[in-house]
Amino acid sequence: MKGNTLGHLACFVAYTIFGINIIVCKDLTTSQLLSPVALFCLRSLGAGLLFWLIGSFLPKEKVDRKDYLKIFMAAVLGFFLTQMTFLIAIPSITPMDCSIVTSLSPIYTMFIAYFALREPITLRKAGGVALSFCGIVYLILNSATGADTSVQTSVWGLLLMIANSLCFSLYLGLFKPTICKYSVITFMKWIFLFSTLLALPMAVGELVMFDYSVPDNVYWTELAFLIICSTFITYFLIPFGQKRIRPTLVSMYSYVQPIVAIAVSICVGMDTLSWQKVLAAATVFGGVVLVTYSRSVLAKS
Repeated sequence: MKGNTLGHLACFVAYTIFGINIIVCKDLTTSQLLSPVALFCLRSLGAGLLFWLIGSFLPKEKVDRKDYLKIFMAAVLGFFLTQMTFLIAIPSITPMDCSIVTSLSPIYTMFIAYFALREPITLRKAGGVALSFCGIVYLILNSATGADTSVQTSVWGLLLMIANSLCFSLYLGLFKPTICKYSVITFMKWIFLFSTLLALPMAVGELVMFDYSVPDNVYWTELAFLIICSTFITYFLIPFGQKRIRPTLVSMYSYVQPIVAIAVSICVGMDTLSWQKVLAAATVFGGVVLVTYSRSVLAKS
């Protein structure tokens, strides 16, 4: 199988898992057994241990001293801020609204490509941004005035999810040279070590005092999925894909995430489909399609 085909497959699988992860994290955070920062710390520590364990069986790869700062910043943007905003936001946003907002990643990538790579912004791209922006504004207004408070999305939750997508897009767009320089295992070892060091001082007290006999089997299964599938596997697959396809194409696979999340959330009864959400989603996705399929993006992808 060709390298770029493997890259596409890796991104498809990663974003499919991310779609399921929206539902899993919604359940974990609404149980309120552990705070978002404690969940993040367990996630980072668990995946980090797996990467360091696998790395111990592989040839040692030296990291240039000048690259440690870059990897630290990649950890802050690509994991710490991305996942902290997600875990804090998810109790305050429905899975469907969350998936709609996260589909904006290709638009963020467009702006990052303009500033970092000097890729021009065409009229079609600008029109796509404006269309998606209208969809998000409509979603915010509709959520803020929703009648059913049990499933209402807060503006704060939406803003945090926008920050989440922006941080991850910056990670995808800015750190490809560093990612391509090292093996996936080496890069991820340090990403998760730095992330754990950032989170541990904030979570250690809660994790030490927590009664680990309280959670049921469902909770532990979801936590295992969060650590192994949504963190270890996805954060292996995404840099694997980044090495083989452009950031613009990587971000396009964010389309898979809302399809999976919406389907699962409706099936398990976490969300309902309304005409307002269909309209907002169609507006956002329409803008994303205009941006992604603009002539300059296709020419360079």
